[in-house]
Amino acid sequence: MRILITNDDGINAPGLKVLEAIAAEIAGPTGEVWVVAPAFEQSGVAHKISYTHPMMIAELGPRRFAAEGSPADCVLAGLYDVMTEAKPDLVLSGVNRGNNAAENALYSGTLGGAMEAALQGLPAIALSQYLGPLNFDEELQFEASAAHGAATVRALLDQGHWDSADYRIFYNVNFPPVPAGKVKGLRVGPQGYRRDASFGVEPHRSPSGRRFLWIKGGAQHLPTAPGSDAALNLDGYIAVTPMRADLTAHDALDALKARLE
Repeated sequence: MRILITNDDGINAPGLKVLEAIAAEIAGPTGEVWVVAPAFEQSGVAHKISYTHPMMIAELGPRRFAAEGSPADCVLAGLYDVMTEAKPDLVLSGVNRGNNAAENALYSGTLGGAMEAALQGLPAIALSQYLGPLNFDEELQFEASAAHGAATVRALLDQGHWDSADYRIFYNVNFPPVPAGKVKGLRVGPQGYRRDASFGVEPHRSPSGRRFLWIKGGAQHLPTAPGSDAALNLDGYIAVTPMRADLTAHDALDALKARLE
């Protein structure tokens, strides 16, 4: 199996090393793992593509490249510049440091990479590691994803729903904020919503007196609806959410047609 991996934390991020190990286990001894990751951190860029300016790409080693662009850019670079002999069989994005559950999914560059792969007609999975009091120490941060990542990916490859729709399914996987031994199992759930936890801004002044704004996130440990992604994570489960890039509110179409047409 040929696997392309990317992330949004950057080419030197520890979570990328975890994903390389996961991908190597899935690819097997005769497979190939190719890395095309951002040269610098791209957290929060969502599905951005850099079509207004070129990006430099550098080969750092065998099958390892850094690109000055977003995760979606890196997927495009991987497909159309790096892996020109044959497309990958699978694209993995992550492992993100921090959860991409609930509303975080909408901002996530990690999901942006997986989404672009799906739009290119490829199976894709985004993987993120929830952080909390039980795993915030550096040596524990990626323990759950490192221990359970390969089995989760393999379960999705073997038993997940994969289609060839125009907006084909990709998967969002979030590992719970606990050490590996405390993971209770895997559960499937929808994207949740944290109430009263939206992003905002916090103003600061520089020593020169200029005013700057920092984007400030909300509380990450507020529970979402029972059975949804963040709630499952906070209960100790690996949360798997099937997603599509189609933004249409299908539940509102018929009523809107009746009123407007």
